[in-house]
Amino acid sequence: MNPTKSNPLPTDKIAPAMANLKTTPKLTPVKQALQNHLIFSSFKTSATATNRDWYDVSAYTVRDHVVARWVKTADAYAEQDPKRLYYLSLEFLIGRMLSNAALNLGIQDELSDGLTTLGHSLERAVELEQDAALGNGGLGRLAACFLDSMATMNIPATGYGIRYEFGMFKQSIEHGQQVENPDNWLRYGNIWEFQRPEATYNIKFYGHVLHVLEHNVMNSHWVDAEQVVAMAYDMPVPGYGTETVNSLRLWSAKATREFDLRHFNDGNYERAVEERVETETISKVLYPNDASASGRELRLKQQYFFVSASIQDILRRFLSVHTMHTPADWALLPEKIAIQLNDTHPAIGVAEMMYQLVDVHRLSWDFAWGLVNKIFAYTNHTLMPEALETWSVELFGSLLPRHLEIIYEINWQFLSWVSRNFPGDADLLRRVSIIDETQGRRVRMAHLAVVGSHTVNGVAALHSELLKTTLFADFHKIYPNKLTNVTNGITPRRWLNQANPLLTALISKAIGDGFQQDLAKLVKLTPLADDKDFRKAFRAVKLANKQRLAAKIHSHTGILVNPNSLFDVQIKRIHEYKRQLLNVLHVITLYNRIRAGEQNLTPRTVIFGGKAAPGYWMAKQIIRLINDVAHVVNNDPAIGEQLKVVFYPNYDVSSAEILFPGSDLSEQISTAGTEASGTGNMKMALNGALTIGTLDGANVEIKEEVGDDNIFIFGLTTPQVAQTKANGYNPRDYYYNNPGLKQVLDMIGSGFFSPDEHNRYQAIIDNLLNNGDNYLLLADYASYIATQDEVGKLYQNQEEWSRRAILNVARMAKFSSDRTIGEYANNIWNVKSL
Repeated sequence: MNPTKSNPLPTDKIAPAMANLKTTPKLTPVKQALQNHLIFSSFKTSATATNRDWYDVSAYTVRDHVVARWVKTADAYAEQDPKRLYYLSLEFLIGRMLSNAALNLGIQDELSDGLTTLGHSLERAVELEQDAALGNGGLGRLAACFLDSMATMNIPATGYGIRYEFGMFKQSIEHGQQVENPDNWLRYGNIWEFQRPEATYNIKFYGHVLHVLEHNVMNSHWVDAEQVVAMAYDMPVPGYGTETVNSLRLWSAKATREFDLRHFNDGNYERAVEERVETETISKVLYPNDASASGRELRLKQQYFFVSASIQDILRRFLSVHTMHTPADWALLPEKIAIQLNDTHPAIGVAEMMYQLVDVHRLSWDFAWGLVNKIFAYTNHTLMPEALETWSVELFGSLLPRHLEIIYEINWQFLSWVSRNFPGDADLLRRVSIIDETQGRRVRMAHLAVVGSHTVNGVAALHSELLKTTLFADFHKIYPNKLTNVTNGITPRRWLNQANPLLTALISKAIGDGFQQDLAKLVKLTPLADDKDFRKAFRAVKLANKQRLAAKIHSHTGILVNPNSLFDVQIKRIHEYKRQLLNVLHVITLYNRIRAGEQNLTPRTVIFGGKAAPGYWMAKQIIRLINDVAHVVNNDPAIGEQLKVVFYPNYDVSSAEILFPGSDLSEQISTAGTEASGTGNMKMALNGALTIGTLDGANVEIKEEVGDDNIFIFGLTTPQVAQTKANGYNPRDYYYNNPGLKQVLDMIGSGFFSPDEHNRYQAIIDNLLNNGDNYLLLADYASYIATQDEVGKLYQNQEEWSRRAILNVARMAKFSSDRTIGEYANNIWNVKSL
């Protein structure tokens, strides 16, 4: 940190402060470290230190402990030379590091005590840490959970991604609408990162390819390319209760030339730094808007930039240990490295590895392709064809000319193989081709990932089965053993031990420790679900967590909510298939019933949270509708505390750590067959919430684990969804045959919730009634309302509600990311714990 920041330690105080350090021998090591860092890292005394200084001091102190183990881990890997896993992901939502690292290392209590002794508190220090803005939603948080499990399970692994200067965006709500603000998470620096100038790689773009006959071999040379430098920044990933600290390596784009002095001397100052500014845009922001051609090009640049740097780094590390005397020596490569592609974003890695092996290291094509097929594995995260990335051949060829050639060669050899094994099936060749000739010639990145990987996995049992029968049915026919399932999981260190210290303490008192590393031990809670005293203690914990959440809601929104009401929570990315709109229909239905004088309805606080992609207009309209409905409901004196509606702004990891423990009801209501897995469903259940959901994604497996009586399932199943659509689904049939539904839609369409603009939500009504209601909200409405009535009635019986909630916690073992990573390591990566 900068020692010249405000309120530095006066020079006349330095000597007395240092003398004081020598006269306090009874300080614990952590307290002594806090004192030392206050002087030598922050250049302050207790009297002059700001709250941010105390965060810095705390972070430096914990970081010292982390780094000591990090060095030992690196030494152990160098000495033992194990097979390593490299996890390539465009997103890593790691959340705050300070409290997580202190808990994982077992020094949180000592740290808290030390800060208290010095007149400060750990809670205030933690609040000043910015969430690392390296992801958007479930994909990035899953990657972070996986890194935690890899370190905790002592698996040699490195995560690779981009060091975004700005994350997705900070969300604020103004006049009910989402406003995107820059998320400058690096404003005050990042104590947890270490710049690695020695780990820099040149990344090429544009140019053209020359094919030259050299020693009777036709070699390819990518020439006249523009070059960008990728510089590494490392962040530690400490395991829980272990000495292992793995690395997350993030790449930042740097220009090959910082400054053009000629233009500067000529007075053209903007031109002097133009190249640098344009280059560093690559790592500037997560998911640039791809509505424009330049935005699409920047997205593809980002993906190739981090993948190329990562693969060059992986090969450099391999070659620093293993000398390749002959091409045959490269057969060792898949025995030492495994690469997991997290979704299609890093799928270009298949072509990049071929480029490195064939063009740079001059291996033969067939030999190199055999290595690639043993190295890569691919995780698919979506069932929606429109969500699978494709790139125009024109853009791809302009930006990455050699890689387009490589992809065409891969495709030609693949289709030749398919045609030999499935002769006469031209339609099959067209459907599985990596190049889609039917849509203006586009490169299908998911197809490249499938063809180039030895294993492709879905992320929930239902999802993986649907991959085999729908999205990748042709590939399953071609490669009957390639597709498999690895159900997602969450780390109990972040989502129980850190997020819910009260519940963690209650569980520890009841069954002892150890569940943080072995979630199966929670099964010991099962008999306690029938213990009246334990249920009472469990409810007390839940109430305290709800009171904490209520205080945050009031602080962020100004809305006062009753912690004794049912906290009904839906927090996730805003998307039509996730059906926040169905939840809104239920809210308005409740509003109408309360207004009509219906008695004995359970008081309910409905909490929404999530971001809409900047270019996703309909998702933004849903956010606006939620806020308009909230304004009407929350200000209607006839409603009182019977119903409150909250939109929690800027949902992120730190918010989730408060929202999940404070939830009573977990909304997982996507249309069956659309959600790959979901992990919010797991986090809420682990924190003692009951789930209302469709038989979609991991809900199916949660139901199997917790039991039919301990979850609320409604709506059409995946086969029923398909059949309903096949039969000619007409949403107006439901509209006219359900008076309650008709009343709700008419209120939205007539401007009841938008009196200043009566037709504000006409597009939403048109989507539901005139454009086919693609996600079948109206078909599932009656079932959802009836099931929500069951929820309300059960909540009035707090003893029974608590019993079922405890059983949910007790039966979450399957959904630990430790189990998930164990399956990957054993069945896909063949990587061993050290």
